[in-house]
Amino acid sequence: MASTSAASSSSSKYAKHRRIGEEEEEEEEEAGEAEEELERFDDFTIASSWERFISEIEAICRQWLADGPNILTQKGAESVPSFDNLYVVKRELKHGKRVYCMEYHFMKSAKGKHSYWDDDTHSMQLSFGVYEFLIIAPLSASGVVLDDPESTKLLSSVAIALSNCGSNWPAFVPVHDPSRKAYIGIQNLGTVFTRRFEADRIGSQVPIRLMHLEGLHELFLSKFVLSSTDFPARVKVIFSMKLTYRTPEYDYYNEETLVSEANESIAESEVANHPKKQWDDDCSWAEWYSAEDPVKGFELTAIWGERVFEETLEMAEVENASSFDADRWLLHPIVSPYMVDDSIGKFVGFASQLQLLVKAFESSAEAQFLEDFVAADTSGQENSKSTVTVPPPSVVDRVMKDLFNDEVGNSNYVEAENKYGRAMKGAPSDSLFAQFCLHALWFGNCHIRAIAVLWIDFVREIRWCWEESERLPRMKSTSSIDLCTCLIHQKLHMLAICIERKKSLSREKGTDHAHEDGISNSVAQNKTRKGSAGVVPSMMLLNTFQEMHAPYTQDALLMTEDMHEERLHAAEAFGNAVGLSGQLERDVLSSDMSAFKAANPDAVFEDFIRWHSPGDWVSEDGAEDSSGWPPKGRLSQRMSEHGNMWRKIWNDAPALPVSEQKFLLDPIREGEKVIHYLETLRPQQLLEQMVCTVFKSSADILNRTTYGGFKLMKTKMDQLYATLASTLKSLQGKSDISDLSDDLKRLCQVFEHIEKLLILATSVHRKLIDAPRLSQAIFADYFNYYLPKMGTSLESVCYEKEFTAKEKVGMHERDAVSNLFPPPTANQSWRKVLSMGNLLNGHEPIQREIVFSVIERISNGHYSSPTPLSTDEQIETHRMYISGTSNDLWVALSVTSWD
Repeated sequence: MASTSAASSSSSKYAKHRRIGEEEEEEEEEAGEAEEELERFDDFTIASSWERFISEIEAICRQWLADGPNILTQKGAESVPSFDNLYVVKRELKHGKRVYCMEYHFMKSAKGKHSYWDDDTHSMQLSFGVYEFLIIAPLSASGVVLDDPESTKLLSSVAIALSNCGSNWPAFVPVHDPSRKAYIGIQNLGTVFTRRFEADRIGSQVPIRLMHLEGLHELFLSKFVLSSTDFPARVKVIFSMKLTYRTPEYDYYNEETLVSEANESIAESEVANHPKKQWDDDCSWAEWYSAEDPVKGFELTAIWGERVFEETLEMAEVENASSFDADRWLLHPIVSPYMVDDSIGKFVGFASQLQLLVKAFESSAEAQFLEDFVAADTSGQENSKSTVTVPPPSVVDRVMKDLFNDEVGNSNYVEAENKYGRAMKGAPSDSLFAQFCLHALWFGNCHIRAIAVLWIDFVREIRWCWEESERLPRMKSTSSIDLCTCLIHQKLHMLAICIERKKSLSREKGTDHAHEDGISNSVAQNKTRKGSAGVVPSMMLLNTFQEMHAPYTQDALLMTEDMHEERLHAAEAFGNAVGLSGQLERDVLSSDMSAFKAANPDAVFEDFIRWHSPGDWVSEDGAEDSSGWPPKGRLSQRMSEHGNMWRKIWNDAPALPVSEQKFLLDPIREGEKVIHYLETLRPQQLLEQMVCTVFKSSADILNRTTYGGFKLMKTKMDQLYATLASTLKSLQGKSDISDLSDDLKRLCQVFEHIEKLLILATSVHRKLIDAPRLSQAIFADYFNYYLPKMGTSLESVCYEKEFTAKEKVGMHERDAVSNLFPPPTANQSWRKVLSMGNLLNGHEPIQREIVFSVIERISNGHYSSPTPLSTDEQIETHRMYISGTSNDLWVALSVTSWD
């Protein structure tokens, strides 16, 4: 049989290796003959260099065997990169002029049976079906043995040493050209069997026969039969296969064009000029930048578990089978290098621009006025002339047109649903100042000079709106001023209100006079009613049984944060802070009372209380009606007390409608004060508020993104808001710039990490929107991989481990995953003729890996021992691992023979 021949051949080779060693020994002995004659005796205990080499290998192996995996790891065995359960120890050996390195690869815990398709399987383990192994190779540039005699002698040396140790470790020697990845190897399986290994690569065009499973099956059979006539009728071959598919690069433009052409909705000329669509066109950040898609594609692994075949024709059926018939599907995202490389600053997004803004903030204290930065000589502020280049006026005009676009309505101030959002003292992300800050991030290089130029034009546009009584876009012109926002936003809110009051002042006067003229004839006793806004339902005046009228009143007194502080400081200077607050209330109350008196000339103090503060009127007989007039009731205790301030103000208040009253808030005076504040704002004050606003607005924009509700991502966004709030709080405390600089830089780094994670979560969610469990699991895998990189150190930390995690695809998720592989176009379909088969939606695998093996009982056939054995053990007699594509093939063979 073939195996017997192989055994005889291997035995003769082994004897030949020993003869080579003996010849070398004789040569060395002759060389030392002269010295021995001088000493006049022969020392037959001196070993040859080859024997000493074997002895050295044996000593090292004995030590490794004695230590075992646990002690070896304690002594510093290195973990093999990308493998959780594989370690290596190394020793250098010298033989003659050559230096070799011997490596022992071992596992700390045993692998399970038939787990060679796992990602934690080393290529040598997968190729030759071994678990622990030795590799001995020269320390040279190539790292391989190019000479056949040297390789066989080297392998024999290791085999003898391992045999002397009683070890059954397999040993390998890399041979030939490094590109071939060729090996020879040997393993002693006790005193009965020897296992030999060899592997080589076909690096040119693969023969068509070997592109198909039938040809590969025949190749395997040919390794243990001499000719086609020796083929057994039926050989039970164990077969297992792993196919790897890669999704084609997604072309958003072609997809849109094809759909348009199919619908015949766009003319050919329009298609040519159609802008290329990006993957994130409808994402929340797309208005400011286009992010590189962090998920370049997916690799799908389809695994067929072990099956037994007896005929070559059965291979054709497997090749034509659908990938849906595979036992397991595993999906791995191909992540962009910038998501793996943790070097800070390479990613372009909000975080990269925030870093530039922080640098501008550091420079803001160098001048007292923003105009100083716009001056031609900027050498004192910047180191490089290129960094201070300001975009041309046309770009400034485009920014201003976008900010003051007539089509933009009043902002609704959409806020992030986060408890930390209001703690950052910024402007709402949709407001005018926030939009200015976001534009400034991308204006030029966001340096202090570019910001100064943009701000001066921005304030000039605001002054024009004020002088022309044009409403401010993106700003509310009603409601109270939110003191939790930054001061610039408060000032712009105040100005928007002043503009509306300024515009409506004359209109309101005309309306009031018309109202007064229209209703004066209906008032009895010849008293004129003024400033009525209409009748109050179901309420009558107590003394005259006339309908009660609600007056027009002045709006509530509006104040910005600095106005509150000014009043407080003034009150402290006069020593009556509480009295000042009361004065403000008295002014508002007096205005309301005057307007009520003008609208209801016969009203009494009790009537005003019933309308303005119904809680202070205690009714005794329920609803008011004409049958029981006047209604029975009384003032509350606080309103009935002697010297009550409300009654005193009522007695002093004249009957004046709103149109004749002095304004509580003078819109002209307050508007001019706002303009003055904006025009004289110090650079540091501007940059402080910009930093707070733009960090918050950038986070809000990212938080609007739909990313599938991944729990880990939501938690990280909450943590980002908390970190922003705590860090930016120091900025609001007017701390020194130098004290804040490092904190803000670390904040930029945290922001970059979370921004990258969110963009990846968005990409994964969109691509696997029909497989939510799978998309969340894939993101969790990457999140756990990326987590160690998310430190707050300003220095880059290098992580060599690549992201290799794969997620199992459920049966119900396979349709969604297969949609990642759209059928190829007509231009892409020509390769089907040369295909390896096993197409997935028309796409062939980028790699096919196959394991053929034959298992026999050692008591059968030519494997039976001359001495009867007490066991009926099974042994893998032949194994072939094949990995390749249509133009590359790598084959590893192991054969077990009887020695």
